[in-house]
Amino acid sequence: MDKIFKQLFRVEEEEKLLNVSQLSLSSIASLIAGLLFISTYEVAFCCERPIKFSSTNILNTWPYASIPFTKVRRVRRVRKSESMKNTSQKYMEIVTVDEFDFWFMSFLNYKKTFKYLESGLPKH
Repeated sequence: MDKIFKQLFRVEEEEKLLNVSQLSLSSIASLIAGLLFISTYEVAFCCERPIKFSSTNILNTWPYASIPFTKVRRVRRVRKSESMKNTSQKYMEIVTVDEFDFWFMSFLNYKKTFKYLESGLPKH
């Protein structure tokens, strides 16, 4: 996974990959399956398959690529949540300092992912 991380993202020389989690990013259209990479410097997501979407009547394809987040030190908070009807359905929200929020679900290992995300947050 370290090799894939370095191929997909611009990685600093001293940056270390801490964890990779298989999960889904929630979007307006659907869930996007992919991998969440957590390093000592950043959090980044890449989808597993190309995504097709329609924009101004032209069909575009989003290639196997990344959705970079701001640096971990710029993440304002990580919040856990779960479905009230089905407590086994876990969710996680990442909010950046810029007030962008990302919702994730369908975790392979929810607790471990949260632990790594939370440990990367700046201490106030």
